[in-house]
Amino acid sequence: MNDGGAKDTSGEPVAQEASIEQRLAQAMAELEATQKAVAEAEEELRHASCTVRSRDRAVEVTVGHQGELTELRFLDGKYRNMTAGELAGSVLEAAERARTQMSRQVMETFEPFTRPSDAVPEMTGMDVDWAAIFGPGVQETAHTAPGGPSRNRLRDEIHEDTEDEHDV
Repeated sequence: MNDGGAKDTSGEPVAQEASIEQRLAQAMAELEATQKAVAEAEEELRHASCTVRSRDRAVEVTVGHQGELTELRFLDGKYRNMTAGELAGSVLEAAERARTQMSRQVMETFEPFTRPSDAVPEMTGMDVDWAAIFGPGVQETAHTAPGGPSRNRLRDEIHEDTEDEHDV
């Protein structure tokens, strides 16, 4: 029985080989596009920063793309009327919030690469354990993050120094 389809020297249909080659070419094109998009995202993030003011508006911090503190500003001389513990708490609170916001920006930038490919079902996307990278709090939204307890816990850990012990 001859189905009329073209066959190669081994007797396999040629159309099936072309289909595999087409799928491979499509997968390679998708991979190259993904690599290019990742490189562009990395370049964009290299220049990213996030600036946050403390809730008491005494301190403003800026963090770089890796969460590193790049700027620290004391606003309106408010620090002059604060104890060392209060000032330290304001700095830590603002730095923590800035790092969390920057982490979320990184997550949003790379989230498309975690999705499966529509064009190539075999490309399932990458699994990223964001909590392992940034800590468990980064996956909480601004609406679900417990603002009071964690911030107060941080402030409770700061021991008050007398002005005699350390100059501010």
